[in-house]
This record gives sequence, structure tokens and C-alpha cells, in this order.
Amino acid sequence: MFMRSPPEIAREYIESSINRSRLPIPKIIIQSLYAGFFVSCGEICSLACSYRLTGGDGRFYSGLVSPIGIMLCLCCDAELFTANNLLVIPLFSKKISITYMLINWLITFFGNLIGCIIMAVLMVYGHVTHLFEYALASYLFTTGEEKTSFSFVDAFCKGILGNFCLCLAVWLSYGAKDLFSKIAALWTPITLLRALGYEHLISNMFYIPGALFASYEYDLVRDNLDWGRFIYKSLIPVLLGNLIGGAILVGFGYWYIYLTPDNCCSNDTTKPPNNEIVPNNNNNIHFPTNSIQNVETGENYVK
Repeated sequence: MFMRSPPEIAREYIESSINRSRLPIPKIIIQSLYAGFFVSCGEICSLACSYRLTGGDGRFYSGLVSPIGIMLCLCCDAELFTANNLLVIPLFSKKISITYMLINWLITFFGNLIGCIIMAVLMVYGHVTHLFEYALASYLFTTGEEKTSFSFVDAFCKGILGNFCLCLAVWLSYGAKDLFSKIAALWTPITLLRALGYEHLISNMFYIPGALFASYEYDLVRDNLDWGRFIYKSLIPVLLGNLIGGAILVGFGYWYIYLTPDNCCSNDTTKPPNNEIVPNNNNNIHFPTNSIQNVETGENYVK
């Protein structure tokens, strides 16, 4: 097969998470910074490719280009906060601790934020935004203003949808067995995210600070844009929405479907412990709680 089955994807993600949990904190911090760099590069490229287009055409071309940042994160093994919302899968499978997951989320959140702000500074004050006779600077500023104009409920709901799409892209990428397939698998959900105007927390960490820096550099009028609005109109509601879309709708849902026994909700006291048996199609695969099996090699990896 060219792609892993959904139960195999779940086990592959758990195996990857266990290996990543052994990384020292300084390396996680650096990888988080890289994720902010990569997402920022994808977003500014998305703006540059669609700045003259309106309506569906603009969203289409923006959606085609925007996945570059997520592709770099997944293929270069960067630590992206919104993608790591899927760590609830190994958490519920008792392969990582809740302490590790929360520390990882904290580090990646602030690492991504700092990485995006660094890239926004470099692009604005390095005058990348001079492109197209300053039209790119104006488009960046307009985009930032738009993202702080949503109501709390709108930003929250779009955040749920945004990380639902992104975590589906991550899930599909783990099903691929080669680089080309991984890129192809993740591209469509990210295109959907951008084309329909859903909200992604890390993208907004670039767009809104970038818009603010552009307003300082180019003397643009800031009627509805400041750091306070960035926090309470975008950062907080989109963060909450992204957590629900990624951790619950995708992470918890797929853990429940693929990594719990068929009879986990029955009253049968003779059922095996949670995660003892993992359903795979119509066969049960024994999955000890202290180890994880690579389905390709048959090797067991002890926790």
C-alpha cells in the first residue's frame, strides 16, 4: 500500500511522539522558533501571490501557496503548537504524561510566537514589503486589521475549523510513506483552511504583528489595530478554538476510534485494560501498555 491505514497512522503518530518526548528542552525551543519562521514565510508568500486578486480567485491562489509553511514544519520536523494539539493521542494512550504535553504546548506556543515576530520584523524593516510599489505592505496591514475585526464568537468558531483542517493535514501526512506523498496529503486540508478564511493561531502571530510593524514603518492609520486587540480579539479566541478543533475534534476523536477496544464502553468487567488491544480492520492487534510496535518492521519500542 502507498498509504498507512488509519489505525497504523495512530500508532505511527504515537511512536513519533514518544521519540520526540525524549528531546531536551533547548532543542524543542529552537524547533519551535523554526516553526514560526516557516509559517511566516508561507504566509507572506501567500499574500504576495494573491495581492491583486479579489473574491474566489484571491482565496484560491492564497490557498494554493499557504501550505508551504506547514509543509516545511512537517517535513523539517519543526515543533508547531497547533499541530502538537494532537499530543492528546499519546496522552490518552498513556504513552506520555500530561506534564510533558503541557510543557510542550507552553514552549511551542511562545517559541512559535517569538519566531513569527522575528520574521515579521525582518520582512517589514528589511523592506520585503516594498514589493509591488508598497502594495504588499498595504495588503499585510489590511489582512492584520481584518483579523482583529471579528467578534469573539466568530474568531472562536473559525479557530475550531482552522485547526480541525490543520490537524487533519498532520494526520494525513503521517499516513504517507514518502516525501512526495506527505506533501500531497497535507496540501489539500491547508488549502481548505486558507481558502475558506478559517483562523490559524500561528498564522495570526505573523499577520497581526506584521501589520503593526508595517503601520509604524509606513505611517499607516491604525483605527482598529493595536497590541491589545491582537491579544483579546485574536490570540485568546483563536487559541481556544484551535485547541478544541485539534485536541478534541481530531485528537480525541481518532484516539477513541482507533486506539480503544471495541467494548471499551460496555459494562463487561472482564474486558482487557485500556489500550491493551488495538482494533485494526477486523483483527485485534495486541498493543502492550509499556511498548509500541512499528507495523512495518514488527519491532517493539519500549516506553
